[in-house]
Amino acid sequence: MAPSELLQQIRVHGHIPHHVAIIMDGNGRWAKQRHLPRVAGHKEGMKAVRETIEGAIDAGVAVLTLFAFSTENWQRPLHEISALMGLLRLYATQERAELKEQGVEVHVLGNVDALDAATRAAVEEIVAETSGGMNLRLNLMISYSGRAEILRACRAMVEQVAAGDLAAQDIDEETFGDNLFTRGLPDPDLLIRTSGELRISNFMLWQLAYTELHITAVLWPDFSRSDLFRALLDYQERDRRFGRVPIS
Repeated sequence: MAPSELLQQIRVHGHIPHHVAIIMDGNGRWAKQRHLPRVAGHKEGMKAVRETIEGAIDAGVAVLTLFAFSTENWQRPLHEISALMGLLRLYATQERAELKEQGVEVHVLGNVDALDAATRAAVEEIVAETSGGMNLRLNLMISYSGRAEILRACRAMVEQVAAGDLAAQDIDEETFGDNLFTRGLPDPDLLIRTSGELRISNFMLWQLAYTELHITAVLWPDFSRSDLFRALLDYQERDRRFGRVPIS
């Protein structure tokens, strides 16, 4: 079915997820299948990012969060890390004008201080350049770990209590959420994982408590607008109860 037909079905159903998160997996396998270096898969994956952003805007998704680089990824070979940082700089440089024109506001969430100076400057520039975009908020999770984010939030609240700015008995889910990278954002309604792997890989552990999951065998470089639309249609068929029993 053509993307336009899938999009029409989404609009007919009318229940669009506000926040979609994606674990972009399969770049290495895509490259291996083609006897190419892993970096070729990462580079091809940039095209899938563009397709997904444009598809999210078309469908009316308000927030799109992409897991771009985990803290565990720092353990990869140095040449691959260097190539990934280069691609990140390239993306920030090449795409920022187009993203601004499309009304995409980019936010980079994670331990940005771990990036080298050139890469950090590039991501800061794309954030500044796209500030105020109204059509889509794009979160790029870079040097990010769900467990590390939770520990960071705990340390922040301990410091607030020690400083007398917060009472221990006042710590609740809202307070905790205010100390996460995603402060002020709704939790993801839908998580998409490509490559067929059945795990969440230390991604948004707090925020995914009631998120609907969509697993596709498609490798990330092959992920298209149609694949995104199929995931949205799958979501529209779900009955989200959040632990409650439906009223009969």
